[in-house]
Amino acid sequence: MKADVPAGAPGLRERKKLKTRRAIQHHALRLIAEQGYDQTTVEQIAAAAEVSPSTFFRYYPTKEDVVLADDYDPLFYQAVLDRPADEKPLVALHSAMMALMPQFAAEAGEDTRQRLRLVLSVPALRGKIIQGVAESTRAIATALAERAGRDTPRYTDEAVAAAYIGVASVAVLRWAESPETLDPAALLEEGIAALRAGS
Repeated sequence: MKADVPAGAPGLRERKKLKTRRAIQHHALRLIAEQGYDQTTVEQIAAAAEVSPSTFFRYYPTKEDVVLADDYDPLFYQAVLDRPADEKPLVALHSAMMALMPQFAAEAGEDTRQRLRLVLSVPALRGKIIQGVAESTRAIATALAERAGRDTPRYTDEAVAAAYIGVASVAVLRWAESPETLDPAALLEEGIAALRAGS
């Protein structure tokens, strides 16, 4: 008998693609840690992941992208859309993010910490992460607008999204940089509490 597949669960093809994507990123981070960012080539990464360079570029347009990319922005966008329409924007963002934190905690191991540390240490990547934060902010502001039945974000959507993404980014980077074992969800709760208190 064929097992039931939960509604919304990714199919076999999608799971294989995600596995390949993560394998490429894992080997990229390993090689970069061993050799340095500039010394590591796409060809080396592809060979380590047992894929062709053309397959690498199907998943990651550039070497920078293999370090910067993660799978959480689309999940966060959808989680925001799924929040009740009458919920205040900051509450909706925080509730959506906290609903995703168990998955992040389960999947965000040493590769994620290494990736974030690398972003901070390579100048070319630091510039890209600023662009990525701006893109995430626009996407989440759009989700807030869509959730409220508007076609385009208002300034207030953008302001709330920017404040929340800023706090979340600081929490994740603090988690990645710390030599201690910190809880990213607890850091985020602390940061949002400070934002609400205005302190």
